[in-house]
Amino acid sequence: MKLDVLAFGAHPDDIELTCAGTLIKLADLGYKTGVIALTRGELGTRGTPELRKQEFEAAEKIMALSVHKMLDIPDGDVAVTPDNKLKVIREIRTYRPRIVFAPYWVVRHPDHGHASHLVREAAFFSGLKQIDTGQEAFRPNKVIYYAGRFEFEPSFIVDVSEYHDRKVQAIQAYKSQFHNPEKDKYGDEETNISRPEFLAAIITRAQQYGSYIGVDYGEPFLVRESMRLDDPVAFFGPEYLTGIQ
Repeated sequence: MKLDVLAFGAHPDDIELTCAGTLIKLADLGYKTGVIALTRGELGTRGTPELRKQEFEAAEKIMALSVHKMLDIPDGDVAVTPDNKLKVIREIRTYRPRIVFAPYWVVRHPDHGHASHLVREAAFFSGLKQIDTGQEAFRPNKVIYYAGRFEFEPSFIVDVSEYHDRKVQAIQAYKSQFHNPEKDKYGDEETNISRPEFLAAIITRAQQYGSYIGVDYGEPFLVRESMRLDDPVAFFGPEYLTGIQ
């Protein structure tokens, strides 16, 4: 199956927290979307790998993904190695996405930073036919970065106002990771992301970026390279200006 967009995260739930609204929107627009978690999240303080897999699959249904998969890179060791690059290259060549989403490289969690560099390098080397994986070489049109803990000056912001409730539902599918009154079921130990304030902060950030483009909720993205724009008049037309003035 060929995908239009393939989003990579270091762990299960990374995509839901960051760019799920955009993926849900794109799926509703008819594009084929996918998510690949590089690890199973086995070092997580709460829950188990088996439970997180169930939660990952529940979130997939909410997001209406065409593809969802976990790789076997060890949690806590998402290193940019030849072996790991080949694992990501194989996925890119299998699904041949037009766009790849990767985490912004300035992060708190080392796995997220390494995932950013790993996906970027794999997306480039996937286009080299001399790298033999038994598949046809393929390079995505663009690698686009989503925001994690730290903000950036976005290249563009996607209006996800209609899809934000479903994004929150996808996040809450990870009952073991985020705030849930049934603590005994998932472990008593609180983490930074299991506090109720954490989800509130995610929602507030979406409102913040939405305010920049005159909508209720937005998700920011960064492109490293300059973007080609052939018709500025058409691009900056009435639809673009709605709500911004």
